[in-house]
Amino acid sequence: MNKKPHADNIYIEALLKNDSRVLSKIYENFSHKIVAYVKKNNGNADDAQDIIQETLVTIFHQAKEKNFILTCPFDAYFYLLCKRRWLNELKKRGNKRVTILEDDTSITVEQEQQVEETEIFEKQYHLFESKFKELGAKCQELLKTCFKIKSMEKVAEILGVTYGYARKKKSQCMGKLTQLVKNSNEFHQLKTN
Repeated sequence: MNKKPHADNIYIEALLKNDSRVLSKIYENFSHKIVAYVKKNNGNADDAQDIIQETLVTIFHQAKEKNFILTCPFDAYFYLLCKRRWLNELKKRGNKRVTILEDDTSITVEQEQQVEETEIFEKQYHLFESKFKELGAKCQELLKTCFKIKSMEKVAEILGVTYGYARKKKSQCMGKLTQLVKNSNEFHQLKTN
């Protein structure tokens, strides 16, 4: 199924290119609504800025790693992501009271799907990151180099090891990382969602 990009996909492309002009536009056009929502719901402007920043970072990673294509208006997608992130933050803080619960009937199925896709990506990304940090320093260095440089010959050369050793070690490190991920509670929660 080939998704047709929405005109607002320019915001996703701008994030990937780190286009400061368009990034400023994102803040100009969309942040006031998020700041207002957070302030009405036991937060302040700094909380809202953190939420906006974290959400943009997540969208950036998803676009970079998964070739994410926006198929709905950015405004609704971004707002819903930020809103949910803030509600999760309130839960973490033990603040159960939410002042304003808005009517979400205007949210389309497509917007809901895109937001869920991003939220699942974020959980997977954080799980991978946390388990990656549990690997030994040598494995981390090898895998980071492999992620940046696709040629195993070049990786071996950079790390000063033989090609055969680099391939074998990469396979072992990826196996260890896969096990760490699969053995985690978060992985099982993601599978049941």
